Amino acid sequence: MDNPLYSKSKRLALDIIQLNRFLTEKKEYALSNQILRSGTSIGANIREGKRPQSDADLISKWSIALKEAEETQYWLELLNESEYIDKEMFNKLNYQTEEIIKILVTVIRKKKESVQIS
Repeated sequence: MDNPLYSKSKRLALDIIQLNRFLTEKKEYALSNQILRSGTSIGANIREGKRPQSDADLISKWSIALKEAEETQYWLELLNESEYIDKEMFNKLNYQTEEIIKILVTVIRKKKESVQIS
């Protein structure tokens, strides 16, 4: 069975790639490149944590993914407020990102508690 964190982050990355195509067609390159980097980096860091060298390495990878998810939300907010994307697209992508953030916060906290890392 697939880990929900892996599948959700991959789905978000694919949707962000579609968003990048949409924005590029509108000739918006700066924000589209920023969100492409951060939005696809979430899943890449989660995937890197699949075979960690240590618990600290796993926590580090997940923490980077969390930071990238927070950054992705920032770019989504800018795209929404500048009206490059409509409210429906913003809500969909922001919801997906928020789900991943909630999962990451939980798993990072639990992993830190289990290994007593602060």
